[in-house]
Amino acid sequence: MPLIDFTNPFTVLTATILFVLVLFLGKETKKAVIAAIMLTIFLTILIGHSVELSLVGENLLETQRTIAKCITVDFIFILLSFFSYLWIDDIEARVKKMKSVDNSLNWFWSKV
Repeated sequence: MPLIDFTNPFTVLTATILFVLVLFLGKETKKAVIAAIMLTIFLTILIGHSVELSLVGENLLETQRTIAKCITVDFIFILLSFFSYLWIDDIEARVKKMKSVDNSLNWFWSKV
């Protein structure tokens, strides 16, 4: 079984609550580094699940399916963390009146 089992609803709920709290903290402090740390943690969890999947034996099909579902949830959290990082980075650049490298979310918001 994976170390962090994202197939358990309680674990997903806990991770979502922590995600929202860290996102709120990053938005209130206007520090993109907080969102970058969250993104790094989810990438580390993804690497851990990938290593676990490669080390699982061929005869443990149910464990492979569980880890594959965990990897799917990892990718969802990474996508959300990446957009959160871009959003908070844009907020930080506006507050500090820094020139951003690019307006990374303009393409996203213009199509919505």
